[in-house]
Amino acid sequence: MDMKENIQTPHVERIKILQSLMPEVFDEGKIDWDKLKATLGEDINFSNERYVLNWAGKSDAFRVMQRPASATLVPCREESVNFDNTHNIFIEGENMEVLKVLQRSYFAKVKMIYIDPPYNTGNDSFIYSDKFSESKEEYMRRIGDKDKDGYMIRDAMFRKNSKENGHYHSNWLNMMMPRLYLAKSLLREDGVIFVSIDDNEVHNLRLLMNEIFGEENFVADIIWEKRYTRNNDAKLIASLYDHNLLYRKSESLNILREQRSEKTNSIYSNPDNDPRGLWTSVLYTSQRTKEQRPNLSYEIINPFNQKKIIHPINAWKYSYEQYLSHLKENRLWWGTKGENTYPRLKRFLSELEDGVVPVNLWNYKETGTSDEGTKEVDALLGKGVFDYPKPKSLIMRMLKMCTRKDDIVLDFFAGSGTTAHAVMQLNKEDGGNRKYICIQLPEKCDEKSVAYKVGYKTIAEITKERIRQAGTKICAEVEAERYKQKEQLQFDDSRTIPMPDLGFKVFKLGDSNFKQWAEIKASEKRKWKEMTIEFLDPVVETATTSNMLYELLLKYGKSLNSIVDHKCGYFAINGKELYLMLENATQQVIDAVLAEKPNKVIALDRLFKGNDQLKTNTVLQMRDAGIEFKTI
Repeated sequence: MDMKENIQTPHVERIKILQSLMPEVFDEGKIDWDKLKATLGEDINFSNERYVLNWAGKSDAFRVMQRPASATLVPCREESVNFDNTHNIFIEGENMEVLKVLQRSYFAKVKMIYIDPPYNTGNDSFIYSDKFSESKEEYMRRIGDKDKDGYMIRDAMFRKNSKENGHYHSNWLNMMMPRLYLAKSLLREDGVIFVSIDDNEVHNLRLLMNEIFGEENFVADIIWEKRYTRNNDAKLIASLYDHNLLYRKSESLNILREQRSEKTNSIYSNPDNDPRGLWTSVLYTSQRTKEQRPNLSYEIINPFNQKKIIHPINAWKYSYEQYLSHLKENRLWWGTKGENTYPRLKRFLSELEDGVVPVNLWNYKETGTSDEGTKEVDALLGKGVFDYPKPKSLIMRMLKMCTRKDDIVLDFFAGSGTTAHAVMQLNKEDGGNRKYICIQLPEKCDEKSVAYKVGYKTIAEITKERIRQAGTKICAEVEAERYKQKEQLQFDDSRTIPMPDLGFKVFKLGDSNFKQWAEIKASEKRKWKEMTIEFLDPVVETATTSNMLYELLLKYGKSLNSIVDHKCGYFAINGKELYLMLENATQQVIDAVLAEKPNKVIALDRLFKGNDQLKTNTVLQMRDAGIEFKTI
């Protein structure tokens, strides 16, 4: 330890005393002089005085968010599972750049987002700009720094956000804000986002999400009981829960329901053998007094003893006409022998709408614990590979409440891959076809960690292997259930238990296949001329046909799961939506494309090199056929 850190000057001592007396005048460890003057009674006119969350670097974070993406996604078939048929996607790369790349193809298409970001405990390392002047090129160079083995350099990628840092909260907010803004644009109008967080930043996160999603779209702060025994190593208070902030995209989502369970149905019984089946009962009296609701105060009759009953203080909940209807329909319950002083109203299980109203306290018995999450990963990958992952039961509860069977789910802090596992598991249970997009930075594992010692070099490698192993486990479960079903005598035409989509396409964030225009001052004519000549062929030397294919899909707003038909000399995307000519341009190929009459055709200009007449004729023929044609 540096001895200078222990030196306490009189200046530092005085600031500590002031901070203990007047903590309200400090902002991230520094004195806010206007607040100090106002606290001491001076008349201060605060600039920009309004209710707003502000912090150091906020405007710079906006600029970082608005910079266009210059990267692309590179398909990696060898690390994928069933690449050509799966609709699940795993993306390895820095999540802010990946979110930018996904904007056109997935704008307003995601139903649910779940993220478990760094909690900013003081020991976290994450990507943020500690130099507000950092340029786009410097940032991209930093997140692209790799060691001799091709792994991202941790010291270049990450900055540890110590609590002694003067911009401790600001750094975290600068990391979170642009990612949440980009994520919001990917949500459907009826979409939702869950963010897990603990007490360190929940106050700032709530304000930040109010700003991004609108306070009116706050749904709940769901308390998840992550453990049920206290940690006696805690110095002050042992933490037993985490927060899960839930926001909707807009008022297009106006109702949420959870599936009924054995527990929610356990309150229903049928003590009077009512032919309508199981029921429970609710109070017939209201909380309003007779004076407040005189029209709801009337005599009713106990059918067991014919006594006329009226509540001495409270009104009934229902009008007299409704009472007569309830009486006629045998919906009033006076007890088995009429022993109740006042009736209760029967509510039948068969008449209820699907689901129950969710609550904002999720008990560990229903939603799992952190220990269960650890055991799930241990069972698939070995003990100690990943610390404190969320249990899949937690994410499955969110999925059941907020998604239907064909929705897209996004997680851009994928970690151990719990979200992907939960999606596959739920699809197996309810026959759904939900698809996930999981994004994880290839963060290098600590060389002292168990994960590194057993062969995992990055967190992304852990994520992919967990998804593979989870898929293998679910496949075995389905096969076992099918075998059991086959062994049983079947007298009905029961269909075979469906196998969920257990594969995933792997993509990695990489450099564009097309040259990028550099920022050049208007006065630098020579550089303009050089770049113009260089861009006569915009394709970089390292580009491959497959990589260009997926980059163009993203640039033109097509899904990474688009149907790609590789024909002789061109690619047909989603039937006739888009044709890509990336390999050759002969009259034979052009005639074949014209005959199929696609909506749009994009061709590499380099394919027409040395044959201007063919290019001119192609433009004219495409125009005459009503086909939108473009060269790049």
